[in-house]
Amino acid sequence: MSNPGSTVPAETRLLTADAAGIAEAAALLRAGRLVAFPTETVYGLGGDATDPNAVAAIYAAKARPSFNPLISHVPDAGAARAQGVFGEEANRLAEAFWPGPLTLVVPASAGTRVCELARAGLPSVALRVPGSEPARALLAAFGRPVAGPSANRSGRVSPTRAAHVLEDLNGRIAAVLDGGDTRVGLESTVVACLGGRARLLRPGGITRERLRDVLGYDLEGPEAADTHTPVGPGLLASHYAPNAAVRLDAMRIAPGEALMLFGDFRPEGHDAARAVVNLSEAGDATEAAARLFGALRDLDASGAATIAVAPIPSEGLGEAIRDRLGRAAAPR
Repeated sequence: MSNPGSTVPAETRLLTADAAGIAEAAALLRAGRLVAFPTETVYGLGGDATDPNAVAAIYAAKARPSFNPLISHVPDAGAARAQGVFGEEANRLAEAFWPGPLTLVVPASAGTRVCELARAGLPSVALRVPGSEPARALLAAFGRPVAGPSANRSGRVSPTRAAHVLEDLNGRIAAVLDGGDTRVGLESTVVACLGGRARLLRPGGITRERLRDVLGYDLEGPEAADTHTPVGPGLLASHYAPNAAVRLDAMRIAPGEALMLFGDFRPEGHDAARAVVNLSEAGDATEAAARLFGALRDLDASGAATIAVAPIPSEGLGEAIRDRLGRAAAPR
């Protein structure tokens, strides 16, 4: 299935996340088709991670650079250990946070079924056990690892509801399994366990502080993204980008700009904003994370040329929020 447009219907089907919908989604995956599915973080664009043709179709549907490795989703830790080599630190993190919003990049096992294309030719594999019950039910029904990057066009805002998937991918994939709004709203934290100390590759739903509590030390990273050969998913410098330009730490708003707020701070000239969304009136980072991508989409839909973002603290989940916004603001 190298050309998704030739094998998917003009309209992508919307499946309910019940037993019948999950069974149908698993059948589509077995047929080499692409199915978006809900996790607790964002919706993933699922394809058979063992089938290079299905993985190629994911890259084509997303218009995603083939050097960017994909996360493979599995239903439990045992299935993950069949695909990767887990040392002491990887095991400790898996026991603490799976199922949940943590991706572990580990050496690929000798018998891994995750194809080389999904691993972007690397000797490592990115694995996750999602916290969403519909996702794990789908993975168990399918019986093989599912490559599942965010279900949007590459570089665009990640989807937190089925409607967001259809905005980007309607007619490009076979189906969307609709599980409602995602709970976390930020992608998974990505940690590399490749020998030596674990390294934080991407902040996400598991905070740096929680990782430190398990491992007993502060993780290094993320370093500046290597835009040519990233070792983990979601590490391109320009990523999560709306059509509008994004301006961070805005203290003053120009007329016609859209405005993203956090808490009770109001930049000078905020009344002139074309559209306004407050991620959390209470200044709660968890609420802000869950609303981030939906807010970016809503502000982008206003037609403003620029989205100005008021200052957001970097503590806890704020680090991941600022990471995503920084990538959205990067030169394209």
